[in-house]
Amino acid sequence: MAKIIAVANQKGGTSKSTTCRNLATTLKNRGHKVLVIDGDNQANLTDCFGIVSPEKLDMTLYSLMERVILEEDLPKKEAYIITRENIDIIPASILLSDIEIKLVAAMSREYVLKTIIDEIKEDYDFILIDTMPSLGLMTLNVLATCDTVLIPATPEYLSAKGLELLLRTVFKIKKRINKGVEFEGILLTMFEERTNLAQEMLKLIKESYGSDIRVFNTKIPKTVKVGEANAKSMSIIDYMPTSKASIAYEKFTNELIYGEMMINEKK
Repeated sequence: MAKIIAVANQKGGTSKSTTCRNLATTLKNRGHKVLVIDGDNQANLTDCFGIVSPEKLDMTLYSLMERVILEEDLPKKEAYIITRENIDIIPASILLSDIEIKLVAAMSREYVLKTIIDEIKEDYDFILIDTMPSLGLMTLNVLATCDTVLIPATPEYLSAKGLELLLRTVFKIKKRINKGVEFEGILLTMFEERTNLAQEMLKLIKESYGSDIRVFNTKIPKTVKVGEANAKSMSIIDYMPTSKASIAYEKFTNELIYGEMMINEKK
């Protein structure tokens, strides 16, 4: 059965979609069967996989959630799964911005996305869900169905400060809706190791949250190559495997799967 990881931060610009894209690729390269779900109406993750004009697709995440809300049967998996580079994708489009309104009056509104995932999760080893940069009903749906929450955060004061609201939300979800949800950890992205600000924010995050939540040893460095890869709808692993960001995502994947002890053994 799949491990379901939500990639979440209510602050935008923290590399959620980029992290989903590259984590999916590294997991796939290790032989895992991976599904990614774009839960953001900006559809950045969809775009990262080269899926153009998703609003013209017959089936997107919006269509599936609408069917569940209307208590209609879901189509066969083949009707809504798109495969790129041996990674399965449920795309999003701008239409997903309307789902919050429809969820308000829906029965069991927190579990609409879970209903979809429960139909297909046996087919995968990992399911990665990109989330909106907000804590609305769509993100609530993601948190209600995931096993763990991975939090990409940039080494900036507002990003570090903003983690508190997300953490409180996850604790509430754990208490009331999804008792099994846990924190995967905090991943520092766009990290410039030599700057004082980055080091100060790393210290702040470790002091504030490190006793309760894993702060990954691996940090994803800031580099224009990641943006270039996204523009070409490629993972940084495929676009430039020797780049610092590519190597960092490989190390991060090892740390995520095996933990710090295994990484130290591999060195």
